[in-house]
Amino acid sequence: MYTREATVNNQVGLHARPATFFIQKANEYKCSIWVEKDERRVNAKSLLGVLSLGVVKGTTINLIADGVDEAEAVDGLIELISGNFED
Repeated sequence: MYTREATVNNQVGLHARPATFFIQKANEYKCSIWVEKDERRVNAKSLLGVLSLGVVKGTTINLIADGVDEAEAVDGLIELISGNFED
């Protein structure tokens, strides 16, 4: 299991378009990935789950992965968040 913390700093948080980019990136990996906010954990590959967390600008989340490519998955998602969801 591999865990890292990230702060979402883009203008709209993890909503609409950024959430879609996040889900697409998460689905590139084989391992199980979860997003945790305030003791609530959802599947990072589920758009509805991610949107239900209500992540807004400035929110700190935990990314947790378990599987063969867990470190690569979490680090890739952290990179996406750090780049404010831009290509």
